[in-house]
Amino acid sequence: MKDYTAYINSKRDELFHKASLGKTEEEMERIRKAYSFAEKAHSGQYRKSGVPYITHPIAVALIVADEFKLSADSIIAALLHDVVEDTNFSNEDILEAFGDNVAFLVRILTKEKRADNDLSKQVDNFKQMLNSLNYDIRALLIKLADRLHNMRTLSSMKPYKQMKIAGETDYFYAPLANRLGLYTVKSELENLSLMFRIPVEYSELDSKIKAFKYENRTVVDAFIEPVKEAFKQYGMNAQVVCKTRSVCAVWRKIIQNSSSFRQVESIQIIRVILKIDEKSPLSEKDQCLRAYSILSSMYKEKPGSLVNYIDSPKENGYQSLHFKLMCGNGRWMEIHVSSERMQRNSVQGCVAQRDGLEHWVKSFKTVLRDISNYGTQKDYMENITYNFYNDDISVFTPKGREIVLPKGSSAIDFAYAIHTKVVGEHALYAKINGQLMSLKTILKRGDRVFIGTDDNTEPKNEWLEYVKTYKAKKNISSYLKHQMEIKEKTPYIYCDICKPIPGDEVIGFNNSDSTITVHKRSCSKAISRAAQAGGSIVPVVLPIDDKVLYPVKIKVSGVDRDGLLFDLIKIISKDLDINMSGLVIESKDSIAKCIFTLNVHSTNELSALIAFMMQIKGVVEVIRLFD
Repeated sequence: MKDYTAYINSKRDELFHKASLGKTEEEMERIRKAYSFAEKAHSGQYRKSGVPYITHPIAVALIVADEFKLSADSIIAALLHDVVEDTNFSNEDILEAFGDNVAFLVRILTKEKRADNDLSKQVDNFKQMLNSLNYDIRALLIKLADRLHNMRTLSSMKPYKQMKIAGETDYFYAPLANRLGLYTVKSELENLSLMFRIPVEYSELDSKIKAFKYENRTVVDAFIEPVKEAFKQYGMNAQVVCKTRSVCAVWRKIIQNSSSFRQVESIQIIRVILKIDEKSPLSEKDQCLRAYSILSSMYKEKPGSLVNYIDSPKENGYQSLHFKLMCGNGRWMEIHVSSERMQRNSVQGCVAQRDGLEHWVKSFKTVLRDISNYGTQKDYMENITYNFYNDDISVFTPKGREIVLPKGSSAIDFAYAIHTKVVGEHALYAKINGQLMSLKTILKRGDRVFIGTDDNTEPKNEWLEYVKTYKAKKNISSYLKHQMEIKEKTPYIYCDICKPIPGDEVIGFNNSDSTITVHKRSCSKAISRAAQAGGSIVPVVLPIDDKVLYPVKIKVSGVDRDGLLFDLIKIISKDLDINMSGLVIESKDSIAKCIFTLNVHSTNELSALIAFMMQIKGVVEVIRLFD
């Protein structure tokens, strides 16, 4: 066993130094006492990586002190957060040594011991933390610090454990950090989760982003330097930097848009951070608008790209001006203009602007109470995720009444938000901004919506695929529960969303009926289930069987020419002998798009096909579709 004494002492000293900023000597004495308490309690305990366990509470307390800049009691609670759960000390010992405030925080952070199944225990842990909002928000922040350090050191865990913890993180903790305005924490948690869930895909995308950043460096410099010079000429003190989006952010855009890496817009973002001139007669907002005016005069602006988050902040308090300008390589460059205060708030979130979160906390408590009275344990967490861990949008009735819905909500959600019985259950069509649209239409920020009804209309099972809000899901499910069908039992059940095939990075989950549901590791359903029922995870390798074929769809895009379709079909049917069961062709303005429905044995066969197709003259892109 290595001697970690010097390392532990250096991290302890770093913690004491960071914690001392803004603290009294009396507070520092209590922090030092808490460290000694934790060191004694965890003596002889080691983490999976083999390092002494005390390194973990030190690291969590350091995040709380340095990155979150919380109070002395919060730092003490971070040092002691695992003492009751993992040692012989009790919460009464904490109470006696450090008082009510610290004991309360440690109690909230201590997982209750239950004999229930894995799903119940995990959901109860989430509930316990969320219910701490009835008192204050510090317990959630300490738990986020705990999760952040666990993710930073996850490589020592076994693969199935990595999938469980990464699933929890992506499903619960990263979105929670986003909702609390802690964008940098959210981004790091999402990236680490993705890296451990799909390491091969993550590594490949990371390499592409780094290559793009290197290739695009001269374009960025040519864009930024004139901007800096212009701000100097106008007497504006502005920091102009280029930020490359994280691997997870780019991956999400690829998945959401069914696109390739080359099609992703705004891989890099230009941030303009203004030092507000307090002597100027212009307000903070007006100074940001002045910067926007200067930039849009220098470069061509993409029509309709301006989004004003200053007047209409996101639910987590984020403020900025977003718009897109044309840069030297013909791509649209996304620009974010904000003040130093806005930028600071986007990093520190609720720590910097707790007053701004009062509205969110109040609404959170209300819906938390409503959701607690509905459905199963799984329903509880799904509804929490849908309603609070996505950005919200504001839409309006024809009379101007504002309705706040989770991003991605449809007109069906809007109908149920207006009235369940009168509007929701009899909704027939929608008029969005005066245009007749399907009820399944996804709403956008600022839409004006009217719902047409018919007494003879009733909810449809397919509606459940298009709703986000717990209210719509609850009422539609209740209406349709007698129509639930019992699916035929099979050893393997393949997810109908991600459609895994042999060669994909997959994960399996044991079901109560002895079947195993198989998902791609990147599948949203797999992430959700891993977060809530990690104990049901089983390793799965889909065998390649010459007698078993899997349906897949690919989209081929390219420059149209005589013989292009013939060459594509020849590769599929003759050269590689792959079964084709469907074909949709579209050719317009010399651009050809072909969607092939194929039956393959594995991703190896599919990858070979894609590689061959990319060599055909005129083909620009071949991607696998998931629908």
